[in-house]
Amino acid sequence: MDFSQLAKERFSCRKFKPIPVEQEKIDLILQCALDAPTAVNKQPQRILVLTEKEKLDKLKDCTKYSFSAPLCFIICTESDKAYKRGYDGKCSADIDAAIVTTHMMLQAQDIGLGTTWVMAFNPEMVRKSFEIPDVLEITALLPAGYPDADAPISPLHYAHMDLDKMVSYNTFKKLD
Repeated sequence: MDFSQLAKERFSCRKFKPIPVEQEKIDLILQCALDAPTAVNKQPQRILVLTEKEKLDKLKDCTKYSFSAPLCFIICTESDKAYKRGYDGKCSADIDAAIVTTHMMLQAQDIGLGTTWVMAFNPEMVRKSFEIPDVLEITALLPAGYPDADAPISPLHYAHMDLDKMVSYNTFKKLD
């Protein structure tokens, strides 16, 4: 499948089959996270992989959006390790985490898995439940697994603004 098709077919999967994901597939996703570009290649991402039922059940106390997935990646960043822009000190950690997570989602799609980027979670509960060190910022949860045959695709998946509203050439148009 070409990239454009892969990107179009990927959707936020909210219903998974209750079967474990093979370690080889987890490894492919993690390798893709490692290969993802980060600012100045600082690689501030740190990823906790949850595969044990007991740990996945704990996740349900931290978010209502675990979707009973058989696998979840907790994507964190170590801001002190991230690039800081010299002009204004802007930290690239969240941007780097977004790039890494997007690469993980697309790799998962390519090997037949579904994912959902979850930002609606209690970060302190996640930190406490999984003993995440204070130096790490918890950026996203990424439940993953084999999509259930009747996994619904949100109607919002197909809602896009007009391209000419998103894009300007050379000078920004007046923003609404």
